[in-house]
Amino acid sequence: MNSHEIRQQFLDFFKSKGHQIVPSAPLVTKDDPTLMFTNSGMAQFKDYFLGNKIPAVRRIADTQKCLRVSGKHNDLEDVGFDTYHHTMFEMLGNWSFGDYFKKEALEWSWELLTEVYQLPKDRLYVTVFGGDDKENLALDQEAFDIWKTMVPQSQI
Repeated sequence: MNSHEIRQQFLDFFKSKGHQIVPSAPLVTKDDPTLMFTNSGMAQFKDYFLGNKIPAVRRIADTQKCLRVSGKHNDLEDVGFDTYHHTMFEMLGNWSFGDYFKKEALEWSWELLTEVYQLPKDRLYVTVFGGDDKENLALDQEAFDIWKTMVPQSQI
């Protein structure tokens, strides 16, 4: 598959799950003085996450063009030294604003990867938050239990 096909299958998949497809926000932000450039897939939805605005719909999917050149996500010094630091890239995102959470998100991600993109199940490994003793945070048992219904425990 080429990038256009991957992008379109992603959007079609989440549209079939009841998501409204929205366009990529501009790279240069217009109404957010905290960002010079859109640097993540969630940037255009920041006001929803902060509770400053209420979204018109509760499920959204998009492909967001992003640019990272400074600040917290400063990848500029790392570009060219490895294969995963870029300054301009595109994020595919599916967003729920109080409509669904881990169960659906994890099940749909598995369905997208294994049924739509047809990646071999035996070659995929998943991760869960393992906890943090210093912060007194426990293992994400809920995510672990959901993944156990889809993949062997040895692949978690």
